[in-house]
Amino acid sequence: MLCASRVPAQSNTESRVTAPSSPGATGPRRPGAAPITLQSDDKPAFPDPPAGFDQARPGEPRGRLEFMEYDSKTVGTRRRLQVYLPPNFSPTQRYPVLYLLHGIGGDETEWERLANASTILDNLIREGKAVPMIVVMPNGRAQPNDRAEGNVFQHAPAFARFERDLLEDVIPAIEARYPVRADREHRALAGLSMGGGQALNFGLAHLDVFAWVGAFAPAPNTKPPAELIPEPAAVRGRLKLLWLGCGNKDGLLRISQQLHAHLKQHDIPHVWHVDNHGHDAGEWKSNLYWFAQHVFR
Repeated sequence: MLCASRVPAQSNTESRVTAPSSPGATGPRRPGAAPITLQSDDKPAFPDPPAGFDQARPGEPRGRLEFMEYDSKTVGTRRRLQVYLPPNFSPTQRYPVLYLLHGIGGDETEWERLANASTILDNLIREGKAVPMIVVMPNGRAQPNDRAEGNVFQHAPAFARFERDLLEDVIPAIEARYPVRADREHRALAGLSMGGGQALNFGLAHLDVFAWVGAFAPAPNTKPPAELIPEPAAVRGRLKLLWLGCGNKDGLLRISQQLHAHLKQHDIPHVWHVDNHGHDAGEWKSNLYWFAQHVFR
């Protein structure tokens, strides 16, 4: 378990960032972007990843990516997701599982297309910095046509509906097909932007299912802090890791700041990682690099 250090009480010292947030790497500019006001503890918890962390290394063992279809009772159709199997995968070994969610303009391929997720994980696992794990990248748009087409913001109800699809369809399908450790201590849920909001909304509501939750620049679909954590005492101590990261150039930073303040107020351990990115692929890569090193420990 990662013991998140207590951050100092928030001071009145603020710095104003006048540059607008960068456009999202996963679709059009997000509604709800606002001028950025940095607080004194809005700082990186970890340094930037080393050069080459997201680059393939020829001649070394690599993991495998494969697509899987499953029957979704929630949507009433057959759906597709992508699965990462670690280097030297063995069907006789049981693995923990990270469910990794995409943004509003993405799909089950986004983490690989934009963030080289499998390469980042390959390198970390080979170096012994991350536990060998299976990573499931589903499509978080739970509707019959789950492609990111047209006005992607109109599909927000389908992102909320994915809670049922994940719990009732995706997880059982994965546990029936792959050699996974099927308990909360070996299930993690994380995501970027819209997927970060889903990870918080679903993960914190189902602590009997997930012990590790990570949100990378969560979007406006994130529930207000008091709704996410209505009973702080019930959350405190149950999570192995609660990770909250965002870039200091991201116009959605205030969403993460509000949750961070609520977590501090109620003495709920968490990682607060504010780096120098906007709402972009560099943010997703950096957070995955560090988050993957701390889950399942």
